[in-house]
Amino acid sequence: MNDTTPPQKRSSIPTFLAGALGGLLVLVLGAALIATDVIDTGDDTTTVERSALATRDVSDSGDGGRTVADIYKQEGAGVVFVVSKQEASSSDSPFGSPDEGGEATGSGFVVDEDGTIVTNAHVVGDAEEVQVRFKEDGDLVDAKVVGKDPSTDVAVLKVDPSDADLQPLPLGSSSDAQVGDAVVAIGNPFGYTRSVTTGIVSAKQRQITAPNGFSIENVIQTDAAINPGNSGGPLLDAKGRVIGINSQIATGGSQGSVGIGFAVPIDTVKDLLPTLKQGEEVERAYIGIQMIGVTEEIARDFNLESDQGALVQDVVEDGPADKAGLKAGGTSTGDGIRAGGDLIVEVNGEEIKTPDDVPAAIADAKPGDKIEVVFYRGDARKTVQVELGKRPASLQGSGQPDQGGDTLPDLP
Repeated sequence: MNDTTPPQKRSSIPTFLAGALGGLLVLVLGAALIATDVIDTGDDTTTVERSALATRDVSDSGDGGRTVADIYKQEGAGVVFVVSKQEASSSDSPFGSPDEGGEATGSGFVVDEDGTIVTNAHVVGDAEEVQVRFKEDGDLVDAKVVGKDPSTDVAVLKVDPSDADLQPLPLGSSSDAQVGDAVVAIGNPFGYTRSVTTGIVSAKQRQITAPNGFSIENVIQTDAAINPGNSGGPLLDAKGRVIGINSQIATGGSQGSVGIGFAVPIDTVKDLLPTLKQGEEVERAYIGIQMIGVTEEIARDFNLESDQGALVQDVVEDGPADKAGLKAGGTSTGDGIRAGGDLIVEVNGEEIKTPDDVPAAIADAKPGDKIEVVFYRGDARKTVQVELGKRPASLQGSGQPDQGGDTLPDLP
């Protein structure tokens, strides 16, 4: 299994979770995806033209997309270099061993003329001091961490707008992006400031592990080269609009990009921005169970009533699901699966085919909301009402290997 690792660039001061959290800054100078197209003009003459960045929907006017050079020149001016002085990390970090602290570097991008900058939560961590640089030869400017959401790996910084020439990046829609669409990544890989790489949207609706151990949903996978130092930088579409924050890579055991990078969807970020800009905490609903998916083989071997759904493996003691009466499996099997647990097949009227459907069904719910859960206990179909709790600060602090309704993460 490949490792999923948030790339990062560290100074020679203490190393920081090698290959795990650091700042993902992307880009390799060059006009990749500037291809040559052979166009039939209707006569014997063949005209070879330089195409704009290829994409499914290249422009609102229908006259073609922008070149990589255009995007780099304009939107690149809004990408910043982030430096944070980190405190030592705790030993229960889901991204690796304890860190002695030191200086971490990453990327970020301007989203508002008032000085608001978006980056990854893992780039700033528990930093005592954060600074950003707007130009390659510019001075570092003090930045304040005004909001942070470890559950989505998003952080919001604020600088004095009089300290820099702010160039906000336009925010697009991650839900509108399609597999195969061209993308551009800009960041600071391995300290090479404001580098650019290109690629496509390789897949959508991926799931990665957040810094606090919970799962981030609807993540964009891309083959644009992303390396340590690119964390927090923008993933842009062919019109130069941000569709994601470059956050993690699958390394396959190497120290750099192998063509599998992950970006937190910008739609998620836009939902969080108003709260984070105010410095308020993002509260999420919590159901308090750990589940696995069901296959035809599992359904047959465990004599389940359905070959799809979410089979409960653990229930957090005194958590919402426990108080509602949901039961975990009590019989261990040779393959590590606990038999005898409730099989959830419906939440709030939405069919549950996989464990991922459970957090999706409560994504818009708030702590204190009540949901209806339909499940099988043996051959009996039952329904209970669950009053959702508040998600704990971290997976490790929840008392159980639980994701508030998510499957267990693949840790790096």
